[in-house]
Amino acid sequence: MNKYSYVATDINGRTIRGQELAEDSKDLQAKLKERKIYLTSYRELGGGVVDVKYKFKTKEVSFISRQLASMTSAGLSLVRALHILQEQQENKKAKAVLLDIYEEVQKGKSFSDVLASKPGVFPGMFVSMVAAGEASGTLDQMLNRLSDHYANANKTANKAKSAMVYPMVLLVLLLVVIVFLFAAILPSFAGLGDPSTYSALTKALLAFSDSLVNQWYVYIIAIVAIIVVIFVCLRTPSIRLKMDEMLLKIPKVGKLMATIYTGSFARNMSNLYGAGLQMVDCIEKSVSVVNNSYVQKRFEDVVNDIKLGESMSKAIEKTGIFEGMFTSIIFVGEESGTLDTILNKAADYYEEEADSAITKLVGLMEPLMIIIMGIAIGLFLAGMFPLLYGSMTNIT
Repeated sequence: MNKYSYVATDINGRTIRGQELAEDSKDLQAKLKERKIYLTSYRELGGGVVDVKYKFKTKEVSFISRQLASMTSAGLSLVRALHILQEQQENKKAKAVLLDIYEEVQKGKSFSDVLASKPGVFPGMFVSMVAAGEASGTLDQMLNRLSDHYANANKTANKAKSAMVYPMVLLVLLLVVIVFLFAAILPSFAGLGDPSTYSALTKALLAFSDSLVNQWYVYIIAIVAIIVVIFVCLRTPSIRLKMDEMLLKIPKVGKLMATIYTGSFARNMSNLYGAGLQMVDCIEKSVSVVNNSYVQKRFEDVVNDIKLGESMSKAIEKTGIFEGMFTSIIFVGEESGTLDTILNKAADYYEEEADSAITKLVGLMEPLMIIIMGIAIGLFLAGMFPLLYGSMTNIT
C-alpha cells in the first residue's frame, strides 16, 4: 500500500487535490472513480506508513461522533462518511489516522475492529459502543449518544479549567509579592539598626532575603527537583496507589473527589450498559476512565464478586468509595429490572453534583492562597519593623 498525492476533476470540471492510499496507480484511479472524480495527475509519496500515535481529544471525539452520526443517519454509507470526515480534517496527524481508518474500512473490515487495532487513538468506551452499534444495527444512535457524552465531558473539563483561572492568578500574584518583598524591599532595610539587636525572626528573614537575591538558582533547582520527584511518584504504581488512597481520605477534599468519580462512573456505566454490553465489561471500562488507581484497584474485587454471582449494588457497596445513595439507586434498578433507566437518571444527577464538587474544590484553594499571602506579608512586616525602629533609635 502506497500513499499518493493526486489532482483530479469532478463531473462539473472542478479541480480536486488530495491524498490517498492505494496499491498502485490503477487502484488509485479506481478508488477516485468510485467517488465520481477522475484522475488528472498523481505523485507517489512513498510507503503508506501512518502515524497512529495521535490521540484524539475529547472535543475532537465529540465532533467526529456527531459528524458520522449525521451523515450515516442521512443515508450515506460509513465508508463515504469516513472519507468526507478525513477530507475535512485540517490537523495532519489526525487526517493521516482517519485516512488509514477509511482505507481499512473500505477493504471490508468492520469499523470497530479497525478502531480496536489502534489502541490509544480513540477512548475505549468509543470503541466498545461502536462495536455494540454495529452488532445491533444502531450505529448512528450509538454515535449520537457518544457525541452527547463527550460534549458533556468536554464541557465539564472546560468548567474546571475556567474555575482554575482565578486560583492560578492568585498563585502567580502570591509568588510575585513574596519575591518582590523579600528580594527588592527587605534588603534596602538590611543596613538599618544594630545587627546584634535583631530578633531571631528578623535575622532569619534577612538570611532568606539574601539567599533569594544571591542564591536564586538554588530555589530554581529545588522547584525542578520537586516537580521531578512528583512526576516519578505518579509514575510509580505503588506510590501512586497510596497517594490516590490518601486523596480520598483528606477531609472535605476526599468527599468532593468521590462525588466527581461517581459522576464519571455513572455516566460511562449508563452509556455502556444502555449499549447492551455485559455487566462486567461495563464496569471494567467505566472505572478505567476514573483517574484514581486506588478506585480502579478496589473495583477489581467488584468485578470478581460479580463473576461469583453477587449483585452489582452489594459488590460496589463493599468498596466504601461511593456514597450509600448511589448503591441504593443501583439496587432499585436491579430489583425492578430498569437498571438502564435508573443509571441514566443517576448519571444526570451525579454529573450536576460533580460540577458543583469541582467548583467547591477549586473554591477551597482561594482562601488558602489568601491566607498564605497574608502570612507572607505579616512575616515581612514583623521582620521590617524592628529594623525601622532600630534606625529611628540611632537617629535620636
